[in-house]
Formats: sequence, structure tokens, C-alpha cells
Amino acid sequence: MTEAQYAIGIDLGTTNSVLAFARLDGKQARPELLPVPQLVDAATVESRSALPSFLYLAGGHETRGGTFDLPWRAGADFAVGQFARRQAAEVPDRTVSAAKSWLCHHGVDRRQPILPWNAPDDVPRISPVAASQRYLEHLVAAWGHAFSDAPIDRQLVVLTVPASFDASARQLSREAALAAGLPDDLILLEEPQAAVYAWLATTGERWRAALATGDVLLVCDVGGGTTDLTLVEVGEERGELILNRRAVGDHLLVGGDNMDLALAHYVAARFAEKGVELDPWQSVALWHSCRDAKEALLTPGGADIHAISVLGRGSRLIGGTVSVEVDRRAVSDFLIEGFFPRCKADDRPARRGQSGFRELGLPFEADTAVTRHLAAFLGTHGADDRPAWPTHVLFNGGVFKAESLQQRLMDVLGEWSTGGAPPRLLEGEHDLDHAAARGAAAYGWAKHAGGVRIRGGTARAYYVGIETAGPAIPGAARPLRGLCVVPIGMEEGTECDVPSEAIGLVVGRPARFRFFSSSIRRQDQPGDVLARWTKEELIETDPLEATLPADETVDEGYVPVQFHSRITELGIFELWCASTRNDRRWKLEFSVREV
Repeated sequence: MTEAQYAIGIDLGTTNSVLAFARLDGKQARPELLPVPQLVDAATVESRSALPSFLYLAGGHETRGGTFDLPWRAGADFAVGQFARRQAAEVPDRTVSAAKSWLCHHGVDRRQPILPWNAPDDVPRISPVAASQRYLEHLVAAWGHAFSDAPIDRQLVVLTVPASFDASARQLSREAALAAGLPDDLILLEEPQAAVYAWLATTGERWRAALATGDVLLVCDVGGGTTDLTLVEVGEERGELILNRRAVGDHLLVGGDNMDLALAHYVAARFAEKGVELDPWQSVALWHSCRDAKEALLTPGGADIHAISVLGRGSRLIGGTVSVEVDRRAVSDFLIEGFFPRCKADDRPARRGQSGFRELGLPFEADTAVTRHLAAFLGTHGADDRPAWPTHVLFNGGVFKAESLQQRLMDVLGEWSTGGAPPRLLEGEHDLDHAAARGAAAYGWAKHAGGVRIRGGTARAYYVGIETAGPAIPGAARPLRGLCVVPIGMEEGTECDVPSEAIGLVVGRPARFRFFSSSIRRQDQPGDVLARWTKEELIETDPLEATLPADETVDEGYVPVQFHSRITELGIFELWCASTRNDRRWKLEFSVREV
């Protein structure tokens, strides 16, 4: 096999996807962006630095005349990228958005065609996994178009995922990536860590002067769909500074999409003042229009006033000529107070909605205050009943292109630092739009060349649910115990036996295996058994439904086994079930890469 020439970093984002690359023979990681050809209008192809993560599913009449042709493809009935994003505002019921957020939604089957969500019956649908695959296929084709002599499946490829993605969401991301043509040895990297690698790549050796032993870096990553919080601690080893990932936050489905929706409600009220009531179709279109308005108004140097209009059911605008103008200051203040309100360090987010019923759409956080979620995160991962306290902050995600949002969060952290020095913003160039992809490429280069790497192993402990023995009780499930099989911090390339009594493994017939994870139970070790736990301590991931091959040497429908855990070099968690009666073994596998 030809040796890899490039480290390729791919950010599969909720709003935008980006590909960056670095030559592996270089003395330093110097990530560059791949210009991505895409449709910007019907039959019009231009290159952009990012591919908007939107998929437009065309009607039959639209596919004539090469409307959706690309340099590497003809006759398609769909479009991804800039044109699809524009269609989200004009034809929302044929446009898929936020596929990445759906990948981690346990309430739906993410391999089934469910998107666009709530689309009419005559509209074709696609699964979140397949939509993610389409975005990655486009990036793979764009790479092949530009670098035909360096096939992407022979390069060192790093794909970013939210640090808060659980094992099943990571596995689904990997499935989409492999189906799109990425290599089997694909590496998954947490997005906040990718942001740090991007900062390291632009700062070079100067990072050692910017940080000192004992410093704690808070990476606050608020993207289109999620908020990712990570703590990285600076240590020392043999006289050299090292970086250790100390903690990651829970999966928080709050980000730019929530801001767009909140702004849409604000603007809808403005329309109502003019006597214009929006129907559901127009409300969805308004949501997408407000995304453009938010970016235009909050980007440094952006417009002071932005007009928002929504198409009517014909070709005319609502009410004929009605539109609403929103100004920069009002939008900024509205989003700051809604998503970054001032609060106390011991405040906690609200966890419940207002009704016992809810749609099976995306499970957005009930509390949109990023500041309260941050307070909870720092409180959870502190020590000796004291919150974890960062000395430095690194922002990531397109939301923080608005300097007013950065400033508010720094102000809040400063207010929490009663008596101590407030955290400092890391200095240096940091490209919020492309940092994750650049950082992923820099990580790939560092892995190949031996550069600085963030240590930490798995950010979560993993558990299997063991059903207890005993008489059955009508209408009651048997009690479940949680057996720790992977501790927090288990490094890639390591393995361990899990001490326990023999466990009965169901074979030869369909079975449901339940798994749990925890980002806060740092004391648990393989073999520890939990008889009870709170929902905050252990979070259930998707169960694995499988029929394991039968063991012909036993008559029962189960065999006694003991567990053996392994984290491969690629960060894949393998749970081996070894028979205590013979040499038979069964493997349960999830992708849980953390570094």
C-alpha cells in the first residue's frame, strides 16, 4: 500500500463541513484548507472554503438540464452545500439540516429515512446517517478532483466529533465515513481538542510561554447544534510541559440552531404586529432565514440593519410586500440575554419542559443558558467540593464569531472569580470557522511526526447492564446492575481483564445488550459493580441488539463468560466475552475514541 502523503482533517459540522490537509513530510504542521466546489445556484458551481451541511432533495422536474451537475457527477436528483442551504429558507420541506444533531438522538432510528422531519408524504426522505454520508462523499469527491494522485483512502484521515458524542453516535459517524469512501483506519477526534491542536499549530513553540504548569484551559465550543465543554490541564514530565484532557461535559443540544429558532420567534412577533400570521411552512422557512440574518448581523463588520422576508404560498411575499427589519444591537442583546445571561457560579440549568408530552423531534435543552450549563460543568468536575477553575479560555464554534458573546462569557467567568484572578483568553490567531478541520489535520501530522499531543484516554467510564437473578415478579423488570468495564482515562492500545463472577451471555437467539457511560465517576475501576445510580451519574447509550453465534457444546441458551476490555490504537472499544468453559469468545464493538 502506498504510504500516506497527507494528514487530512474533516470537520463534519452541524452547519458547515470543512476539509483541511497538511503534508506529512513537512517539518511543521501547516494545515491548508481545501476549496470545495459546490452548487451556489442552479447549474452554477463555485468553490467555497466550507460546505454548508444542507441537503436539498429535488422534485422530478428540477433534475432536467444538468441543474445539479458537478465536475465529478452528472444527473443527480439532490444538491448539498450553498445552494441547498438557500433552499432551506425557500423550500424547507425538501431540505435536510442538522443531520449531525440527529445522529445522537436516541429517540429515533437514525438509520431510517426520517429527514426532512415532518415533511409531506410526497417528499423523499433520507436517514441522518445517509445525509452525513452525502456531505462526506462530496468532500471526498472534491479531494479526488483536486488531488487525483493521492487517493483519500490512502491518506491519514482524522474526522472530528463532539466530545459529548456517546459510543453509538460515534459508531454511526464512522459508518457514514466508511460508506463515503474514507479509510478503515479513520481516526475520530473530539472537536474541542481539535480546536486546541489548531491553536498549537498557529502558535508553534510559543505555546510553552503562554501556558505554565498547573494552568487549566477551558475550551468552550458552541457550534450550530451542540455546546461542547472541555478542560485541558498543563502538566510537566521530564522538564517538559504536557497537556492532559481533564474532563468533558455532557451532550448539550444547544447552539446556533437554537439561536436561529429563538430569533425566528422574535421576528414572527414582529410580523404579527403588522397583522401577518405565519403558517407552519412559513415558520420553518423563517427559521432558516433568521440563520442568515444572525450571521450577517453578528459577524464583525456586519450590517447594522437586516431585512427578513418569507415567501408566501405563491411567488409573492407575505402580505404582498411585508418584510421586517431587525437591527444589530437588538439582535445582539436578545441573544446575549437568552443564551449567555449573567448568573451565579452555583446556579444550575432547568432540566424539565413545561409539558409531560413532547414531539419526537430533536431533544433541545430545556434551558438555553450556556452560562448555567457552564456553571454546572465546572461544579461537577471540581475537587474537594470546589468548582474546577480555568486559568485560560479558548473559544471555538461559529457562534463565537460574535465578539459580544465572547465578551459576555468572559465577563461572567470574571464575576465568578471572587478573590482570584479571572481567566485569560488565549492569545493568537484562531479561525473559528475552520479551526476544527485545521486542528484535525494538525493532530494527524502530530501523530505521524511525534508532535505535541493531548493525553487523557477515554473521557468516560463504560458499563454493561447485568440483569440480576431471582424469581420473576409480574409486571416488574428484574433489577439491573452496572458493571464497570472501562474506567475513565483508559488509554488507546491498552486492554484489561474485568474481574467478576461468571456472567451468563445469551447466545443463539436475539438479545438486547444495555450499555451505560459516565463522565463523572472517576473512581470506578473495571470489575466495580453499581447496584444503583442517578441519571446524572450514568447515562444509558443505545442498546445493542444482536444474535451471537451459539456454542454447540452447551445445551443452555447462555454460556458463562468473563469480560475483557480493549481500546485499540484507533480508539475502538472492544468488549470480549470469553467462555469460562472453553476457548470460545464473542466480541461487542463500539467506537468510543476520546483522543
